Amino acid sequence: MLKEKVTSLLNKALDEYPSLFLIDFTVGGDNTIRVVLDGDEGVNLQDCMNVSRAIEHNLDREEEDFSLEVTSAGASSPLRLPRQYKKNIGRKLKVRTGEEELEGNLTQATEDSITLEWKAREPKPVGKGKVTVQKKQEIAFSDIHEAKVILKF
Repeated sequence: MLKEKVTSLLNKALDEYPSLFLIDFTVGGDNTIRVVLDGDEGVNLQDCMNVSRAIEHNLDREEEDFSLEVTSAGASSPLRLPRQYKKNIGRKLKVRTGEEELEGNLTQATEDSITLEWKAREPKPVGKGKVTVQKKQEIAFSDIHEAKVILKF
């Protein structure tokens, strides 16, 4: 009952703030409500407060005791939704598939796949030495085990 009520309030809040989207939502056995958000332009403290208030102010603590936590997806959290990839076009990603681990710049993201580009040193086709080549690979979402943005400081 609590989960259905919170789901409805959460959906209403997300409709009100269309740049935000849901990454994770759980209601624990002890009525601990946990909401993890991301946004097309990132998520700030005010966004978390707005969604938290939209839920909390519409639930009756006399009816049901609960705790509520609304957070943003951390910078080092793995990407999970196509919408997250789209907002990170131009950034460097580390992508792990079943067979390999790739690092490259995210140049494209569709509903089904991403495209990574990077430079690699490979042996020359003829003669000795190596040559730098531009590599490009399309990876289906179904093949991605984990993908994270590589943060630069």
